[in-house]
Amino acid sequence: MTLLCRTPAATFNHFILMLGLVTLGACSGSDSENDAQTSASVSYNLTLSMSEYMAHVLEPAADELWGSAGWINDRVEGYYELYPTDDEGWRRMENFSAMIVEAGNALLVPGRVQEGPWSTYAEALSDVGLRAMQASEAQNEEDFFQAGAQIYSVCTACHQAYNPDIASRF
Repeated sequence: MTLLCRTPAATFNHFILMLGLVTLGACSGSDSENDAQTSASVSYNLTLSMSEYMAHVLEPAADELWGSAGWINDRVEGYYELYPTDDEGWRRMENFSAMIVEAGNALLVPGRVQEGPWSTYAEALSDVGLRAMQASEAQNEEDFFQAGAQIYSVCTACHQAYNPDIASRF
């Protein structure tokens, strides 16, 4: 017969390992069970109308991006670029780009989703917002400009489908 001799430290380490395994086992559950519990208990505050949401959330973020990309050549000031000129400016654009990503996600909240290609536009908005974020992080002016143009295209297409009156103002 072999006799195992354990030191107090080895016994304590064994106890901690077993406690960790038991804890992990207790925490495991299927993702679908957790998702079902979460979605059943979540309520969304949809106080803002779609017009208010656009005016207070999405448009300000998009306007910041569009106002910080490209260039202007006018008779008064001549040619100048709109791109950020320092790290702080690019971080601001990265932040506004992240707002675009999350604004697209918020358009998919139950109670906001509409019939037709709504989800496609919302997902596309998040995707191009992510591209703008990546371009901001890399301080890549051309990619940032192109992402802004794609955001404009997604917004215009969605407005044509869901709010033709506003689409005519672009």
